[in-house]
Amino acid sequence: MMPDFRDKMKDKKRIVIKIGSSSLHHAETGDLDYTKLDVLVRELCDLRNRGKDVVLVTSGAIAVGKKAVPLHYEGEDSHIAVKQAYAAVGQARLMMTYQKIFAEYNQVAAQILMTKNTIVDDLNRFNAQNTFAELFKLGVIPIVNENDTVATYEIEIGDNDTLSAIVASLIKADLLILLSDIDGFYTDDPRKNPDAKYIEVVEELTEEMMEMGKASTGSDAGTGGMNTKLQAAKIANSTGIDMVIANSKDIKVIHRILNGKNIGTLFKANLDERFDLPLFVQQMHGQ
Repeated sequence: MMPDFRDKMKDKKRIVIKIGSSSLHHAETGDLDYTKLDVLVRELCDLRNRGKDVVLVTSGAIAVGKKAVPLHYEGEDSHIAVKQAYAAVGQARLMMTYQKIFAEYNQVAAQILMTKNTIVDDLNRFNAQNTFAELFKLGVIPIVNENDTVATYEIEIGDNDTLSAIVASLIKADLLILLSDIDGFYTDDPRKNPDAKYIEVVEELTEEMMEMGKASTGSDAGTGGMNTKLQAAKIANSTGIDMVIANSKDIKVIHRILNGKNIGTLFKANLDERFDLPLFVQQMHGQ
């Protein structure tokens, strides 16, 4: 049964790939890992050359901004205005880096910055869908991030695992790949519990599994843990999208997953006609 699941990866036409901050930066210095970025861009361009629509959801703006303009005083970097300033500097630098690397492979990339209002507001959502559709027609690869420069608690999505699933649902993708610092979904955090069991395929995401994810925490560089990845799986699967969690240690897993290799945990789509994406997003954070 499982090989059939994996075989269907070859037929995916519209793919969203999310990569987190911890996967983009050197742990020792916090600076961007240009080798990984280059391999990532090459993988995306190759998928595009195969005739597939591709979207990249990328983290890292705040981390890049923080390295560019470090504070000269202590205790202020947790303030929202400081984080937004970091994001303003870092997003520009991050996009400049992506644009340069994409240009090396003769590929055009575009930037799309989103908040919760992009989805909740009917006109904003409609315009966003049209923008993505036109970019795909033009052969452009959209690069998506949360608009951290203006986002506050009331309008933020909060993490890019969730954002990537929202984007996948918005554009009617058929596959979402979350690149993380873990091989896939385990019954517990394998870094803390050596008895944690690896799960290759999740055919139905249960409440018990959702509870398992709530105990996990994210990395120092990012905002997401297994909880946000399972939240992303719930959004994706409910809107008819398969999702894979795989380790970003080797970025080339992207084309291997699309070639049907048994890599990462596959969460199978279970379309729920009752699932209302705008309502779900509106209710996030209890708003």
